[in-house]
Amino acid sequence: MTINLGGITSHSHIPNGERRARLYDKMARDLDDHGAAFLKQGETSQSLLLSDIFTLKDGSVTPVHKAANPPVRANVLYLSPKYSVPISDAVKRIFSPHFDKVIWFQNSSLYHFSMFHASHHISPVPATEDEIEAEATAVRAVAEDLCPLKIVLDRVILTSTGVLLGCWQVISGTDPMTIRAKLRTALPNAPEKQLYDPAILHTSFARLLGHPRASPTVELL
Repeated sequence: MTINLGGITSHSHIPNGERRARLYDKMARDLDDHGAAFLKQGETSQSLLLSDIFTLKDGSVTPVHKAANPPVRANVLYLSPKYSVPISDAVKRIFSPHFDKVIWFQNSSLYHFSMFHASHHISPVPATEDEIEAEATAVRAVAEDLCPLKIVLDRVILTSTGVLLGCWQVISGTDPMTIRAKLRTALPNAPEKQLYDPAILHTSFARLLGHPRASPTVELL
C-alpha cells in the first residue's frame, strides 16, 4: 500500500530506510523477548497500567479519559481517511472474531504519526499561551519547507504491551529524521530526550487487553 501525505542521523553511514528496518526488526522481537505483559495488565509505554487507561465494561473496552497535567504538546502527522478507513476495516475484520471483548480499536479519524514533542509526560515543559503560539508559528514555518511524504506500510507488529502497530517505510519526500531535526531546531526548549527513535514512522491501530477466544475443539470419531 502506497500513500501520499500532504538527513540528519547519528549513524550517517546507515541509510535512514535501513535504520528504520533494523528498528522494526527489534520491535518485532519485543513480544518474544518480553512476553505478553498486556495479559498481566502490565505497564504501557506511558508508564501507566492498562487499568489506568482502559476499562472493561458491559463486555466492551472503554478508554479512561484523563487530562494531562501539564498538557502534552505533540506534533503529529494525520493519515487521511482515504487510507485510514480501509486499514481500520481490515484490522477489525481480522481481529474482532478472535478478540471480541478484549480489544480497543483506534478511531480511524485519529490515525497519526507522532513526530516530535514540545512537552511530554517524562519531561514536562510548561509554557504560557504566548509561548505556545510562538511554538505553533515555528512549527508552521517548518511544515511549509517540507516535501510531501510518499510512504508504504512495511509491516504490522504486536508489542509486549498489547499495541498493534503499523510500521512504515519512506519512498520519497522529507525523511522523518530530517523533519524531527528541523523541529528540534525550531523548538529549542523541547525535551532533549524524545519518546521515539528519530527514524521511526508508526501508527497505533489497536490495543489488546486479554486472551483471544479459545478455538473450538474438534472431536475425532
